[in-house]
Amino acid sequence: MIWISDGRPVYRRAVRQVYRDAQPTGKRGRPPLVLTPGVGLTQAVKRRHQGRMVRVEVRQVLGEAVDCPYPVHEERLNGMLRDRLNALTRKTHAFAKTTGTWDALVILCLFEHNWLRPHRALREAGEGLPEGRRYRPRTPAMAIGLTDHIWTWEEFLTFKHYQYQKE
Repeated sequence: MIWISDGRPVYRRAVRQVYRDAQPTGKRGRPPLVLTPGVGLTQAVKRRHQGRMVRVEVRQVLGEAVDCPYPVHEERLNGMLRDRLNALTRKTHAFAKTTGTWDALVILCLFEHNWLRPHRALREAGEGLPEGRRYRPRTPAMAIGLTDHIWTWEEFLTFKHYQYQKE
C-alpha cells in the first residue's frame, strides 16, 4: 500500500506505527516489529513564496518511489464528494444508514460529476458556437468518448438501460 501525503511528520509516524509486523527471531520474548513489505510513503511538499506556490518538493520517506506523487485527482474527487454528499460532512443529520443507500448516493454523485456537469479544464475551442462563445463545454464522459453531449437529469432518469438479474 502506497501513501501520498503532504510534508507533515504525523503521517510518517502513523504509517510506521500502523503498518508493522512481528518478525520472529526464534528467541524468547516479544519479537521486534518491522515495516510491512510493500508499504510506502511519498510526501509532496509545496513551497510557497508570498502566497504563491513556487515549487513542489517530492520526498520518498518509506518504500519505493511512485510515478505520480501528486494526489490532485483523489483530492478533487474527495472534495467534490464532500461538497455534494452531506453524509460526508461533520455535524449533519443527513447520513446513510444502510450500505445500499450509501452506494446509491455515491454512484449518483459520480454520475452527475462525470456526465451532467461540464468541467472548465476539459472545454474545447470551437468556431461557430452560439452566443459568440469561444469554447465548447465538455464533461469527462464526453472527453473520453462515451457520449457526444452533456446529459440532463431528465435524460438520465428516463434512460432505458439493461439491468442484469441473477437467475
